[in-house]
Amino acid sequence: MGRADDVIKSSGYRIGPFEIESVIMELPYVLECGVSAEPDEVRGQVVKASIVLVDGTEPTEDLKKEIQTYVKQKTAPYKYPRIVVFRDSLPKSVSGKIQRNKL
Repeated sequence: MGRADDVIKSSGYRIGPFEIESVIMELPYVLECGVSAEPDEVRGQVVKASIVLVDGTEPTEDLKKEIQTYVKQKTAPYKYPRIVVFRDSLPKSVSGKIQRNKL
């Protein structure tokens, strides 16, 4: 029941956040990743990726573009995260699951 709320509805497409998280986690400099929906006037919602980088990796605009390009290559082009945010940590529940509603 809780997972139905996680589906991102963007321009008529339904996007599962787990698929995008899995692709982003393939990158060697990504420690953790959480994907959520961000309201958008044109598309309804857009994909937002909150990412924790491995120590020693600098968060830059080029890195954001690299992540977006990588997701476009591995999935359908409409699924790439239009918003990429680098964070020190992700909010988690007591059981250790990422709380997407707090991203």
